[in-house]
Amino acid sequence: MVRFGLIGYGLWGKHHAEAILKAPGAELAAISCTEDSMPAARQAFPQVPIYLDYRDLLARSEIDAVDIVVPNHLHCEVGCAALAAGKHVLLEKPMALSVGECDRLVEAARDNGRVLTIGHEFRLSTQWGLFRDMIQGGEIGKPLYANVSLFRFPYRPGGGSWRYKPGQVGSWTLEEPVHFFDFLMWYFEPWGDPVSVLAVGSAKEGRHAGMNDNFTALVRWPGELYAVVTQTLAGFEHHHVVEIVGSEGSIRSWWSGSMDRTREASYEIKVQRKGQTACEVLTVPPSGELFELEEELRRAVKAFEDRKAIVSGEEARKRIIVCLEAERSLAEGREIGLRF
Repeated sequence: MVRFGLIGYGLWGKHHAEAILKAPGAELAAISCTEDSMPAARQAFPQVPIYLDYRDLLARSEIDAVDIVVPNHLHCEVGCAALAAGKHVLLEKPMALSVGECDRLVEAARDNGRVLTIGHEFRLSTQWGLFRDMIQGGEIGKPLYANVSLFRFPYRPGGGSWRYKPGQVGSWTLEEPVHFFDFLMWYFEPWGDPVSVLAVGSAKEGRHAGMNDNFTALVRWPGELYAVVTQTLAGFEHHHVVEIVGSEGSIRSWWSGSMDRTREASYEIKVQRKGQTACEVLTVPPSGELFELEEELRRAVKAFEDRKAIVSGEEARKRIIVCLEAERSLAEGREIGLRF
């Protein structure tokens, strides 16, 4: 049994709590949250100890692992403290706001002999995760081009409107594009790391730097392979498309829902495999980030028992570099070479 402490009980933290309850071999042993969210946490989990100071949760010796779901600027501080306290850590994306903070987290995991895994749950999707199997199984030949598009409603502000404060969110590139950079780099791992990024964007009047309502990045890999990642936060509902074209076939998939956190979405995946002249529609089990979160917590139990991260800090650090360099490209109006 892995006894979890949950740090953060906002809108997404509540879903984490429910996912811990559903995960075989997991127990929700304690919660740390703000004064604002404490009444809801007490009502939902009257038998679970609840703390205002996360350090009091970390002091409990019976807790094996900590699930951290706090605003982005606190990821490094809370993650390092949890690792130093001898807990395994599931840390929500983005890993941190800077490369230096990523390095501190990696070092804390290594120095304390604990597992640090980062919450890039799109990899665990029945829908988006299937792409990697087909690509690396040679189903479409050598990948040449990818398009990732998101059309959605504006971001929720979060407690205290942290998602609209540059010092707390970092940038909006660290919110959802970080997921897209992650799974593209995971898909294309056999072809190496990306070598450059060129970004453009636009924002409503009064937005801070890094808060682009519309954002597009062109990411290049060695050779001919490249990807376009584009999103708008000025749309409605939540509509996501991923397309991959290879030398001998292609894959196209979409997901649409009235909200991002819904179990009632429409989705489809089609593939034209090498040697075929027509596409086929694949059967996809339930898809969406609530399902992916539940799978992530199921796998986190095994990851901590086996001492092997689902997504390592070293991997997640590279995604932060791409996000930060995309922001620099946007600010400087030029393509930026990537160094990892």
